[in-house]
Amino acid sequence: MIDNIRRDVYEEGAISIIKLIEVLRGLTPEKRGRAKELLERSYEVSYLDNRVILKYCELYDGLKLKGILIPGVDLLIAATAIANNITLITKDRDFER
Repeated sequence: MIDNIRRDVYEEGAISIIKLIEVLRGLTPEKRGRAKELLERSYEVSYLDNRVILKYCELYDGLKLKGILIPGVDLLIAATAIANNITLITKDRDFER
């Protein structure tokens, strides 16, 4: 799963619906439609489903017991990758936890 999209490097893979939203919200309204279309053609979009929701809850419970919490959107991205057996590529240090 691609978490940090770079303009100069293309890697095959998937993108979480959460990351897709994060990317699109940072663009001007005029660019969003085209960017969404390009990202959806370039990457498989991983949506939230029951497997992701249950994995999110499992991860949340485990981190909470350890007193370690990460932002909810990052936890959703991690749960999406784990539930879909996809390697997560990111520079975000929250995922090290």
